Amino acid sequence: MSETVLRAGAPARPALALAGAEPPAVRLTRVSKWFDDGGRRRTVLDDISLTLGRGEFLCVLGASGCGKSTLLNLVADLDRPSAGVIEVPGGRRAALMFQDHALFPWLTAGRNVELALRLRGVPRRERPEEARRLLDLVRLKDAYGRRVHELSGGMRQRVALARALAQDADVLLMDEPFAALDAITRDVLHEELTRIWSENRLSVVFVTHNVREAVRLGQRVVLLSSRPGRVVREWTARPGTSEAALTDRVTEALREEIRRHGRR
Repeated sequence: MSETVLRAGAPARPALALAGAEPPAVRLTRVSKWFDDGGRRRTVLDDISLTLGRGEFLCVLGASGCGKSTLLNLVADLDRPSAGVIEVPGGRRAALMFQDHALFPWLTAGRNVELALRLRGVPRRERPEEARRLLDLVRLKDAYGRRVHELSGGMRQRVALARALAQDADVLLMDEPFAALDAITRDVLHEELTRIWSENRLSVVFVTHNVREAVRLGQRVVLLSSRPGRVVREWTARPGTSEAALTDRVTEALREEIRRHGRR
């Protein structure tokens, strides 16, 4: 029987999936997060209920400061919710990939990946071969011995992706990983990420403020309100749906949310 990991800020526990149904990769039930700000409570996320299906690619969209990164930190267990419950059925850890590649510059690409393998408990003699396999997976077969300063921005993000995959987590959390890249490099990495996701049946939560990116990558797009972050709209990609038309609809919803926040 698979284990369910619960990380709770309040003792509530939602019902488990129906018998015979595959449990989700992640389930959030009425999750809120607030901080003390000089004696006043500052709410960043408010009453978030969200489910990530197994093998699903979910994009979380919202204006800067709406709590997207906080949401990822909670799922990654880097922080705890102030209220609500986060379930990770099966007990698998989530791997987090940041906007900044966060590679160690004194190590080669291969050694950066091997470090994640070491932390995972992979025997030392097996790490080089596994690191080369993961670099090959992100189309960096010949980069094993190259140092970080020898790599382009796009290549560094590929190494960071290989390092995230080295954690052997079936949930990949991505915090605006391509935001600092030029448009052409970003498009190439979109294609690579889609390939890796489909080949490995990963469950992905991809945070972005770029509507085109969210619509292009996501099977489902969730829009968070400006602070405090709440789920206000959701779109599911349907066969035959025009990407341009959906981008226009999502863009207008995001603009309206930003305008609404500005009228407060």
